[in-house]
Amino acid sequence: MQLHYIYHSCFVAEEEDCLIVFDYWRDPQGLLATLLDGAAGKEVYFIISHFHQDHYNPDIPQWCAEHANWHILPSYDTVRRRRIDKSLPLAVLRFGESVHTPHFQLKAYHSTDVGVCTLLTLRDGTTLFHAGDCNNWRFPPAADPSDADLVKVTDDQMEKLYLSILRDIRHDLADADGNSPSGSRALPTITHAMFPVDPRLGQEMLRGLFQLLEAVHVEHLHPMHYSWGLDA
Repeated sequence: MQLHYIYHSCFVAEEEDCLIVFDYWRDPQGLLATLLDGAAGKEVYFIISHFHQDHYNPDIPQWCAEHANWHILPSYDTVRRRRIDKSLPLAVLRFGESVHTPHFQLKAYHSTDVGVCTLLTLRDGTTLFHAGDCNNWRFPPAADPSDADLVKVTDDQMEKLYLSILRDIRHDLADADGNSPSGSRALPTITHAMFPVDPRLGQEMLRGLFQLLEAVHVEHLHPMHYSWGLDA
């Protein structure tokens, strides 16, 4: 499996017979276009964690309608807010629910923002965690009010929710490994974690990431969501 970074929060997991596209928004260097052009005969899955404009591209539903082997797996809020035809998705992602395809198993979890975060297990056991907008969002006092006002809970409430999500993920990973989190000091493992490292959070930018690394062992960490202020 190869993991390609596209832009902002978009990654593509490439296997011999499929592509898994996470949170496609923009493709400024044409990397996704190149992968899709070379995907003849492959299954292509577009996973969308939530409806925010920087995690979604409105061309995706039309692409999937035109290609029988291209599939869209949007979160429940994306279907509603982006008015996606309910007959189109291969599955609608809701927290606590699982999706099984010939190429991977997916479980959706709560997010501290809208939508879901997702944990995928590939056929060879490789695990992929895409956080979407799930993070311990703590904006500094000097933050742009339009950003800070998006958080509707206190810092303590945010942290409590975020840590509860990490516990759920850790528990499921440990169960899959056949180990109880309380019965072993070894942390369960995520092979590839795609996680927001957002400069708008200032000194708190890495807080949620460090808490993830305390909850699970991450073999390969891929930062994302840091494109604010950059030209696309």
